[in-house]
Amino acid sequence: MAVRQLRPVDAGFAESAPVRLVFSGEVSAPPGAVYRALAEETEAWPRWFTAATAARSTPGGREVRLRMGGRFTETVLVAEPDVRYTYRVDTSNMPGPLAGVEDWLLTPAGTGTRVSWTFAADGSKPFLFFLRTFRPGLGRTFTVSMRRLDAG
Repeated sequence: MAVRQLRPVDAGFAESAPVRLVFSGEVSAPPGAVYRALAEETEAWPRWFTAATAARSTPGGREVRLRMGGRFTETVLVAEPDVRYTYRVDTSNMPGPLAGVEDWLLTPAGTGTRVSWTFAADGSKPFLFFLRTFRPGLGRTFTVSMRRLDAG
């Protein structure tokens, strides 16, 4: 599949996108450890995020490959240590997406962290329908990934 440039959006897109899928859960790790896993240990994502097969840091962002064959380049929009990590999808080889942002919010919860992940997207009608239909699958990905992250 050809790589396509997506529409540039800002972090506010996480609140205004045509499709917003929000998942949350708690992990026993403190916010600092979760933030490091999200923002600083990019190459380790495939060990805990079940959909990723490869990830690497790039200047100002990262490149990610998914199990289903998706390839993305992303730009970090917000990097607030221990609190928030937000990135925009800049390019994709997947058919249908026009814009995308993923927003991770970390809130202390006792000695652990409440993690909220917002997957925000715009795209063709078939792509948006697919995302809405695939919501339970993304939810499982989040739940299993948080368990794996927690297990270290």
